[in-house]
Amino acid sequence: MEARRRYIFSLLNFIFILHLPLSTLSHRSLSLNPNPWCDRKTLPNPQSLRTDQLTVLINGYSELRISLLSTIAGVYAASPVIAAVVVLWGNPSTPAETLDSLSSNFSLLYSAGAPVTVVRQKSNSLNSRFLPRRWIRTRGVLICDDDVEVDPKSIEFAFKVWQVNRDRLIGLFARSHGLDLRRKEWIYTVHQDRYSIVLTKFLMLNVDFLYLYSCGREGLEGKFRELRGVVDNMCNCEDILMNFVVADVTERGPLLIGAERVRDWGDARNEVVIGKREKEVGVGLSGVKRGLGEHRKRRGECIREFHKVLGRMPLKYSYGTVVSPVNEQGLCEKGGKLVPCDQQILE
Repeated sequence: MEARRRYIFSLLNFIFILHLPLSTLSHRSLSLNPNPWCDRKTLPNPQSLRTDQLTVLINGYSELRISLLSTIAGVYAASPVIAAVVVLWGNPSTPAETLDSLSSNFSLLYSAGAPVTVVRQKSNSLNSRFLPRRWIRTRGVLICDDDVEVDPKSIEFAFKVWQVNRDRLIGLFARSHGLDLRRKEWIYTVHQDRYSIVLTKFLMLNVDFLYLYSCGREGLEGKFRELRGVVDNMCNCEDILMNFVVADVTERGPLLIGAERVRDWGDARNEVVIGKREKEVGVGLSGVKRGLGEHRKRRGECIREFHKVLGRMPLKYSYGTVVSPVNEQGLCEKGGKLVPCDQQILE
């Protein structure tokens, strides 16, 4: 009897939906977004977001890099422009005890600075780096890798640049798209005089772009799901897709920042790696730290797929690097030595 009542109730609901006006049905369908992250009611009021600090999201995966990750997290936590540091752990095979221990160590080591926490990702998809998380309370977000060390002054300078360029992606590592005229296809490359892509090794952006990437533009939700599907299939190129998404909306290219000091432990061009640091190179979600030629081919394939799905090439070229104010570079003789002219010589 109970089963019969449930059947009748379901049938009546189905009939009710069939008799809804088309406009109402379309509205209901759009509001029932299958992605739970896209419910704006669960996200903070944009007016309440802080603009004087950043939230740092570090992509963590390999237990071999925990020591290096801890050092990098500490640098960010000590910066006055950082509100919170969150390690997004993407390796599903890492024991819970390991992450609990890591969280405890962070709490002890960095209690005086910005809080450092660990969040285990529910999926190892690279798209998870750009989820619009409800606990982000700042307008600016810094996406970065667990193998890139950036000096504190450069972090602060990049943030100052972003504050007056909130509609652009800000980064320290630039790449470019190009057109192979012989093959008549898009490629992933490096140009000496221009760039159109900044990498997630260090990527500063507006929190609104996380929602745009993960939920899509109105009317293009299906295309955006297909674009993210390319990332999952390739296990690569989430950074390229973010550049596609932002350029498509803003019609502006990214900005490259000149840093004082950046140590990239994960770069395949590292020739000498000492001790345990050797184990920390060449691991991660993409699995393509080695083999530069093959890496570029795969990235070029991503660009072609994104272009095919979107139906246009939105990437925009930018030129030049933004650098912090420089001192006088002319040399003068002072105290019998050639020194920068604005340098004071103590007698």
